[in-house]
Amino acid sequence: SKDKYRRIIYQCNHKYKGDKPCGTPHITEEEVKKVFIRAVNLLLSEKDELTANVQTIIAALCDATELEKRLVELREELEVVVELTDRCVGENARIALDQDEYTERYNGLVERYEKTKAEFDEVTQAIADKEARKKLMEQFLRIIEEQELITKFDERLWASLVDYVTVYSEKDIRVTFKDGTKIQA
Repeated sequence: SKDKYRRIIYQCNHKYKGDKPCGTPHITEEEVKKVFIRAVNLLLSEKDELTANVQTIIAALCDATELEKRLVELREELEVVVELTDRCVGENARIALDQDEYTERYNGLVERYEKTKAEFDEVTQAIADKEARKKLMEQFLRIIEEQELITKFDERLWASLVDYVTVYSEKDIRVTFKDGTKIQA
């Protein structure tokens, strides 16, 4: 409505799907903002411990040293397979070979290349994921370290700290922050 009683509410995405509607209550935008303020202040009250924990998480979960070593090994393997394939093709061009034997050898090298390339791509993606997660966690830390307790809702802070909010009941609303910390507020 457009009258003075208009308000924004949030409800379960599956509220009216299926035979039995979701029983989770809706929540108003004002309630979400209040929960956020309480959760952020609770989070900030343990700033030193949180900082140490996040740094430990970064060190443990975002270390890509082993993946980078594996990437170097895979890159070398790809170079070897390409060289072997070039030799195989060159030998077939220079010398009359049994074509069935050549095709089998060539297909084996192609299969080896594709398998190695697929693993190379997976490891490359895993490294990129770890780096992105590390940047996100470091940004989270910078914001937390600079932030003081809050008394009013701040959209910028919401966007930079909150991953999602889960409503279990009217009295059980949990804020999950981007570092994985969950606070019932």
